[in-house]
Amino acid sequence: MKEIACKLLVIGSGPGGYVCAIRAGQLGLDTVIVEAKKPGGTCLNVGCIPSKAMIHAAEEFARVKAMAAGDSPLGIALQGPAIDLAKTIAWKDRIVGRLTTGVSGLLKKAGVKTVQGWARFRDGKTVEVKTETGMQIIRAETIVIATGSESVDLPGLAFGGAVISSTEALALTTVPERLVVVGAGYIGLELGTAFAKLGARVTVVEATDRILPLYDAELTRPVARRLEDLGVTVMLSAKAKGLSTRDNGLTVETRDGQSEKIAADKVLVTVGRRALTDGWGLEELDLDMDGRALRIDETCRTSMRGVYAIGDVTGEPMLAHRAMAQGEMVAEIVAGHRRAFDKRVIPAVCFTDPEIVTAGLSPDEARQNGREIKIGLFPFQANGRAMTMEAESGFVRVVARADNHLVLGIQAVGQGVSELSAAFGLAIEMGARLEDIAGTIHAHPTQGEGLQEAALKALGAALHI
Repeated sequence: MKEIACKLLVIGSGPGGYVCAIRAGQLGLDTVIVEAKKPGGTCLNVGCIPSKAMIHAAEEFARVKAMAAGDSPLGIALQGPAIDLAKTIAWKDRIVGRLTTGVSGLLKKAGVKTVQGWARFRDGKTVEVKTETGMQIIRAETIVIATGSESVDLPGLAFGGAVISSTEALALTTVPERLVVVGAGYIGLELGTAFAKLGARVTVVEATDRILPLYDAELTRPVARRLEDLGVTVMLSAKAKGLSTRDNGLTVETRDGQSEKIAADKVLVTVGRRALTDGWGLEELDLDMDGRALRIDETCRTSMRGVYAIGDVTGEPMLAHRAMAQGEMVAEIVAGHRRAFDKRVIPAVCFTDPEIVTAGLSPDEARQNGREIKIGLFPFQANGRAMTMEAESGFVRVVARADNHLVLGIQAVGQGVSELSAAFGLAIEMGARLEDIAGTIHAHPTQGEGLQEAALKALGAALHI
């Protein structure tokens, strides 16, 4: 039985884990990272990256299909569009492969030793890893748990056969004729919209009374309108009860208590993700929990000395960029630097059509804190760049304190607004006031001008509306 001793052991090479290991290696720490599958974790392999590739392919196909139907206002006409989904998946897989290879190269460049296999704790300092060549024992002064999360299934809809998670949805080589998406959160609507554009008849079943329930209604209305335009059927206040193996009919309980059966070739269950705390020896440790997630402090320390946790395994918000920030911070702490995780703002993006970006507080959240606020909203219908891109649906909204105009939150919904997330986060992180944003010269013509115009609107000095 082989043994390795190291300064830092990272379990899991998702965005949080690999960033932690790379930074630790750069800082001269003797670092080992353990991964059972491929580097990059859920995000890179079966989540963020492949889903965005599929969304892009679906958008391109929908655009070509509209041209073939003579619906392009640009005067472009084509004939006979078709999609070879297997070829699309192969293209997506090549992107993932390039990125996983890149992560492996960066780990090697930083001097990090990678151990391939499934890790399991023996105690707070020792891990055993089942590898292809036998059992590997690793002893570490400090351990970082970065095991990530897993898809949640439903009673009566266990994954398998026609019931799939986002992982299987991103590997389909043919477009299902009838797709039912259970859950109208961001994962369900991102993938449901993509498959609708690829030609599937999509039905979305949501237990609450509106789509994207974690976002405020003003932001989700343009998304709801687009779903209607795409022919997606949305059933609200409806609960999926089970799938008939005889005819692949999904039984749904509607808001009035009646049962309805929906024909489905595939049922995509996207009701959320949960911290992955099973299978790696949690029971051998004495860690405080927050529900299913590991409880951490502002420096990502757990309740055990020398054991940190980062990313999805620590609960919401389950965002890759949060995990990356935590991983970098923990590596620097272990190297002796003074650091803390300042989560003043963590932007979140929903890659629906149109996209949604949120950073900081929404109007309702700001009011709940007892503050008087100013709100500035600028619609893309009044933005020249949005007009030239046929992207007039949506707006930019700024929320600020009424007394000193400190910006508390910025939100947007519209085509391509995900690229504005950096500006939104930076403004709040730097303590910008409405006057700072309004006084910053924004390039014309860009959608980013909507941020400046929203700030001007909040100040009562709007120029273009």
